Amino acid sequence: MKEDSQETKNQLAAKLNMKLTTCWHEWDYLAVVLLLALWLPSCLGQTTPSPQQQSDKIKFRLAGFPRKNYEGRVEIFYKGEWGTICDDDFSLATAHVLCRHLGFVSATGWTHSAKYGKGTGKIWLDNVQCEGSEKSIELCKSRGWGNSDCTHDEDAGVVCQNERLPGFVDSNVIEQMEVEEDIVEAVRLRSVVATAKKRMPITEGIVEVKYKDGWAQICDLGWTPKNSRVICGMMGFPFERKVNKNFYKLFTERQKNFYRIHSVACLGTEVHLSTCALEFSNGNGSAPCEGGMPAVVSCVPGPQYSHAHGQKKKLKITSTVRLKGGARLGEGRVEVLKNSEWGTVCDSRWDLQAASVVCRELGFGSAKEALRGARMGQGMGPIHLNEVQCTGLERSIWNCRYKNITTENCQHVEDAALRCNAPYMGYENTIRITGGRTRYEGRVEVMTTDANGTQGWGLICGEGWSTREAMVVCRQLGLGYANHGLQETWYWDSSNVTEMVMSGVKCTGNEMTLSHCQHHKVTSCQKAGTRFSAGVICSETASDLVLNASLVQQTVYIEDRPLHMLYCAAEEECLSKSAAKANWPYGHRRLLRFSSQIHNVGRADFRPKAGRHSWVWHACHAHYHSMDIFTHYDLLTINGTKVAEGHKASFCLEDSECQEGVAKRYECANFGEQGITVGCWDLYRHDIDCQWIDINDVKPGNYILQVVINPNYEVAESDFTNNAMKCNCKYDGHRIWVHNCHIGDAFSEEAERRFEKYPGQLNNQIS
Repeated sequence: MKEDSQETKNQLAAKLNMKLTTCWHEWDYLAVVLLLALWLPSCLGQTTPSPQQQSDKIKFRLAGFPRKNYEGRVEIFYKGEWGTICDDDFSLATAHVLCRHLGFVSATGWTHSAKYGKGTGKIWLDNVQCEGSEKSIELCKSRGWGNSDCTHDEDAGVVCQNERLPGFVDSNVIEQMEVEEDIVEAVRLRSVVATAKKRMPITEGIVEVKYKDGWAQICDLGWTPKNSRVICGMMGFPFERKVNKNFYKLFTERQKNFYRIHSVACLGTEVHLSTCALEFSNGNGSAPCEGGMPAVVSCVPGPQYSHAHGQKKKLKITSTVRLKGGARLGEGRVEVLKNSEWGTVCDSRWDLQAASVVCRELGFGSAKEALRGARMGQGMGPIHLNEVQCTGLERSIWNCRYKNITTENCQHVEDAALRCNAPYMGYENTIRITGGRTRYEGRVEVMTTDANGTQGWGLICGEGWSTREAMVVCRQLGLGYANHGLQETWYWDSSNVTEMVMSGVKCTGNEMTLSHCQHHKVTSCQKAGTRFSAGVICSETASDLVLNASLVQQTVYIEDRPLHMLYCAAEEECLSKSAAKANWPYGHRRLLRFSSQIHNVGRADFRPKAGRHSWVWHACHAHYHSMDIFTHYDLLTINGTKVAEGHKASFCLEDSECQEGVAKRYECANFGEQGITVGCWDLYRHDIDCQWIDINDVKPGNYILQVVINPNYEVAESDFTNNAMKCNCKYDGHRIWVHNCHIGDAFSEEAERRFEKYPGQLNNQIS
């Protein structure tokens, strides 16, 4: 054996020598030795996979109960199956590696003996020993995959530091439907009506499952409405309805049917067909469905997908549940209405059944994912529900079991979110972006059809193009949020498309497709060159700024400030126009002052749109302005007429304070980077210049105080509806009373109408 081994080594050495001679025949021996490790693999045509490449097939998640979103039993998806890790030899160093896999910066502890409950399936790893710096759990010592002498009584868990890794998109703390591809790879409804095929969405048809290289049918013997409910939920529809089987029987009798599944028994609560009790056909699946036919399903679309002429009885969307902060239709943070105020749901026990109830309640299908840990951003109001437990058949989340919340057992970092199955509409086929460095950016092109029916692509005029239009494009293409809407794209001019076919596009930002936005009937573009066509940069994450309304109410007061102390403020146009006619430096201005605490509750840091090279230095206050207008301050009459205004250029955007476990990243001192980190807030105290409204010319009366952050949509956010804050206030000429301060979307429609129609205080008592 030793002689054979030596002979093999000699052969390898000879081959290596030949390769080295070919690659580096002009190099001296020393250079070859020094560069051998770097160049040898590429010279020999061999590569060593990186730990990340090796780990692509592995997934991680946290499970168990009770727990927070950053702790739980560690489960690993390997070779198509979820399993656990044994606690033998487990250490904090191993927990560090696993927490990084899960998207957290590090671990603060670990647990043994199945503290979060016993798992199921295989115990994939045992006797794991890590140093803590490994990039993959595969690089740690262990007994090898699937080799264990443990039971699930020894399942290990981790407690991670509740701070996300920057740029980490996939949460890995999601309850997601995992479908084994060899069971049911895909499901579809095949419409057989010619007119229905042209109209989206397809709500009725023959149920087919992907099988090998084609599609197969399901025998409908014993088929129940519960089965139809599951199929409709997968297709993005909330409910099923009866179908005319006679029509389909005549059609299918003329067809050659291939039955892959012969029996289906769903409970109606499943989110995917593969989790129902299924009986598959034997062999090649040619067994007949004697006395039956292919299963046919008809679904009721949600209101947002109903055809105006084809839906006699429209489904009502609840007004007590909503989704916030999501990039795509049918995803977001779950918020519920209680006592006329919107609040969030704690993620304890949050699962696919509860998420599906919310999805169907909102006119979508069943849930694809139940997300924990504020994965769609944090709310700012109350937390109304905790430990929601649903069977999946309830009509509303309010019909499920739940507990009322207390601040001690849940925080907004644990807000529940979801992603719903939504009907396929084909919107992404009518638009594209080209020329970008990645698929998330490029010049926008829309499909056109001429009089002859020939299809082609055209450009959009960049005039007036903004972040809101870009939001619609990114949503339509399934690319997340919009980072930028660009009016010039000369640096992406990579295709032969040159004709402007759309102009004057104006969107609210909530449309499902660009064709739903306003635009010119006849294209009119002053700058018609291709360099002035519209472009977008999309992102999977976005920031979300929210003002602390209660702090405004607590800190508001009036100050009569001498003019000789307001020269800087006048230079920065922070006073009303009448100040220019004042007898400087004598006299004073009456200022309504308050503090602003601006939180970033989104999933990406808030950064100024302009780079630091274009920031403007203001010598008077010795600071840089990174945004022209950061906030609008207005005093309005009850009917909405503006009587006084203030504005605030971004003195500097920085992290004043952060939530526990979140590190500050931005500081203005010494020309530092500006921004607001996720989980942090920027505090503009009431005693800072321009943190006011000049009310010198305002008469006594009842008013509305309004503050709007990022008013020009200059920086992209996941949700612009929470950027405004409003308060009722009474001014008697000497003092001011402020109450009912709230974020613009915090109240019910009825409560908001009461606020807007507020008749004003008759006295100075606030009830």
